[in-house]
Amino acid sequence: MGDTKNLFNKEAVEKIQDMTGGGTMMMFCCDLDAKPFHATPMSTQKVEDNGVIWFFSSGNSERNKKLKKDSRVQLLITDDGSSNYMSIYGDAIFVHDQEKVKELWSPFVKAWFPEGPSDPNLTLLKFTPKEGFYWDTKHGKLVSMAKMMASVVTGKAMDDSVEGELKL
Repeated sequence: MGDTKNLFNKEAVEKIQDMTGGGTMMMFCCDLDAKPFHATPMSTQKVEDNGVIWFFSSGNSERNKKLKKDSRVQLLITDDGSSNYMSIYGDAIFVHDQEKVKELWSPFVKAWFPEGPSDPNLTLLKFTPKEGFYWDTKHGKLVSMAKMMASVVTGKAMDDSVEGELKL
């Protein structure tokens, strides 16, 4: 079993930034009391130094309808290249700030919002994290796989991963 290292405030934000920088794909889960809850893939636009994560969202989406009733959100993040994982809980609110939209805009976003930053269907979501949990394999996917195979052969645990809570 790996080590436990809980991260607080600045360290927690740094961990979130490491895993969710601009353009990171993740599952954006809302309507958390429903079974099943609503989950859609989303891409981050920016992660602020205080941990706030910005998203663009379609104004007529089911996600937006659900967020208007309940702002609670769970983000589920996988970094396939390194086998690191994170779950972050917090609140998402709608922000009406055309300057922020222009700041976050990139040509890639035009695929979803063809009229550009002034597209009437574009909404800006501000996600504020409260807490979460992370799993970090430390050495990446290949080394982790090799250690798992060695564990199977030798019968000895070789897990040097780190996991812990994120508190903001």
